Amino acid sequence: MILDSLDNLHKYVALNPRIQTVVDFIKANDLAVVPSGKVQIDGDDVFGNFQTLKGKTKEEAKLETHNVMLDIQVPFNTAETMGFTPRRDLPQGEYNAENDITFYEGLAEQYVTVHPGEFAIFLPQDGHAPCIAPGKEVQKVIFKVKL
Repeated sequence: MILDSLDNLHKYVALNPRIQTVVDFIKANDLAVVPSGKVQIDGDDVFGNFQTLKGKTKEEAKLETHNVMLDIQVPFNTAETMGFTPRRDLPQGEYNAENDITFYEGLAEQYVTVHPGEFAIFLPQDGHAPCIAPGKEVQKVIFKVKL
């Protein structure tokens, strides 16, 4: 898991060159005014899921992992807490290949708060439980970047 300022996202292009596409998209767009839904940025290799979600409690938030895509999660209207547990510490789960996701029961081991102007990157080895913001409406984008 990586947590940093959006101003530094370009420094992570070495992880995956497709991250540059996300950097360019963010520079060219006001994220807060992009309509909800899926936005194709580079076909199926890079896209953004723009969402407005009801914030969850830690107990409601499900841990998840992905095998094919990495997540760059960016809240833009309010702070959002995200749970984290290394995948190696999670039990076996059933992988849904169509949606590239495995869900897990239980609470995360650690929690971090991501503020507007920041991002969190979750790689396949990172179990994460997003959208923890009880009583709040969370506007965010999850950029999906193919590995």
